[in-house]
Amino acid sequence: MAPPDVVVAATAFAALGSEQRLTILRRLVRAGPDGLAMGALGADVGVTGSVLTHHLKQLVSAGLVTQRRAGRRIFCTVAFDAVKALSGFLISECCADAGGHEHQVGDTHG
Repeated sequence: MAPPDVVVAATAFAALGSEQRLTILRRLVRAGPDGLAMGALGADVGVTGSVLTHHLKQLVSAGLVTQRRAGRRIFCTVAFDAVKALSGFLISECCADAGGHEHQVGDTHG
């Protein structure tokens, strides 16, 4: 694993180290590729105003969320490729010390 990959993953995991940010990200995952307007997102997760802005800034800085302006509204969307890459980071070396790829996650057979 190249050091930049570790740094990117550590940054993303640090951003997810808050219950509120994890809840925000999960809500955006449910919303799909169209995302949600900040007002609706805040109402759904119970975080509004400057606190919501702060959490979104952390998620955007980590590359997990993108924002776009549509008129006076700001829409937030999950960066699905980044979330998939983060998941891939976790399982990329799965079972390497247990005989390699013949053992897979969830495999109950030897």
